[in-house]
Amino acid sequence: MAEDKRLTTASGMPVDDDQNTVTAGPRGPALMQDVHLMEKLAHFNRERIPERVVHAKGAGAHGVFECTADMSKYTRAKFLSKAGKKTEVFVRFSTVGGEKGSADAARDPRGFAVKFYTEEGNYDMTGNNTPVFFIRDPLKFPDFIHTQKRDPATNAPNPDMFWDFLSLTPESIHQVTILFSDRGTPKSYRHMNGHSSHTFKWYNAKGEYCWVKYHFKTGQGIQNLTREEATRMAGENPDHATRDLHDAIERRQYPAWRVCVQIMPPQAAKTYRWNIFDITKVWPHADYPLIEIGRMVLNRNPANYFAEVEQSAFSPGNFVPGIASSPDKMLQARIVSYHDAHLYRLGPNYQLLPINAPRACKAGNYQRDGYMRLDDNGGGGPNYWPNSMGGPAPDPAVAEPPIDLEGHAARHPQELTDDDFFQAGELYRRVMTDTDREHLVGNIVAHLGNAQKRIQLRQTALFFKADADYGRRVAAGLGLDVKEVQRLAAMSQAERVKATSA
Repeated sequence: MAEDKRLTTASGMPVDDDQNTVTAGPRGPALMQDVHLMEKLAHFNRERIPERVVHAKGAGAHGVFECTADMSKYTRAKFLSKAGKKTEVFVRFSTVGGEKGSADAARDPRGFAVKFYTEEGNYDMTGNNTPVFFIRDPLKFPDFIHTQKRDPATNAPNPDMFWDFLSLTPESIHQVTILFSDRGTPKSYRHMNGHSSHTFKWYNAKGEYCWVKYHFKTGQGIQNLTREEATRMAGENPDHATRDLHDAIERRQYPAWRVCVQIMPPQAAKTYRWNIFDITKVWPHADYPLIEIGRMVLNRNPANYFAEVEQSAFSPGNFVPGIASSPDKMLQARIVSYHDAHLYRLGPNYQLLPINAPRACKAGNYQRDGYMRLDDNGGGGPNYWPNSMGGPAPDPAVAEPPIDLEGHAARHPQELTDDDFFQAGELYRRVMTDTDREHLVGNIVAHLGNAQKRIQLRQTALFFKADADYGRRVAAGLGLDVKEVQRLAAMSQAERVKATSA
């Protein structure tokens, strides 16, 4: 038998029989000395690594990003320095709240994570298919996710948990309006946009900086499922989006996105009508139009799902020179939390896995040892800095420019104002069509109708604050007293909570 066709143990020992356990006599018992059996069972017991706490169900593909405009005026990032410059990418799409076996058609935001394998290291853009999010303070995140998952008593989804939290978190109204429109159930991963949601800092070689948001505009056109179509798809083909992405690439119908940014000068941010670091708000395109910077095409499927999709790890803290964080506290918490999640799920050397390792440059640092060290562990080189042994050294030239910070170190409550309802109202009034509004109200009524009446009243009052017609139509669908909804909408949030408490 050719050696490359011979079955072996993980240590390379040839296996003589993979169907019959070593036993004492033909009837057994089995003997512990059967090292092949012990190894096979032990590995099998460990084949399932912990699933992601969020974004557990996903699909991915390889591709290329081509820069179409020289952006060196704004950023020193080399992969954006010249039109025509190409960079390998790996993209993972996902649902957010469901488990690994959940349906692709679930009403949920979709993760849109892009890893750029640049010559200066890996740059990760970890976004969603929505330009905003439910909350703007990271202290609320674990609680929010708990309410979107399973009731601790029944182990089933609980509409009361879902809507109780959202109605007590009014800044969620913009994202809730998007989620319960048909945009909450994309037809496939190919037929949706991607957004950074967060604001990021770009800086150039002169030390000048600006604020940016990313937008990936699908070349396939936006297509969504209705509530009824999504429900049917979840039962008939729960992996429909995963299959669709794979099959489209196999057919060489390579999905593509136009990559754009919005750019805001730092001086404008100080007087802009909204806090630009509030992830529940967008920058209207009329104020800051989209600027095209490139095109992304996905043209290669993973050879092995586990190795390339399940083990892929993205972090908003993976920057390259020219791109940096902003004061957005949600972003800052994610920078810490994502890396920590990967350490828990994949181990301390997850960045050495082929899918996560830099490709266009070599990593050089003093991190050593730990589980699953996949390289030579630094060989005989120094494992400390500073050293005089010729080891890698910091480069002051790549430092980002400073920004001014001021204020007292404290827990600053975020004041709820009419601004928190304005953008949701504009979306309902000016962006949505009559059909969009009809589907939105129907989707909300179908879900919110399963919650307690007091929670229905509290949440519907928030819809009324965004737009009176919005609130009246939801109230009518739920059979609520519109005058009572209007009365609650006129209250402060504290008064409204008190009036609708159990």
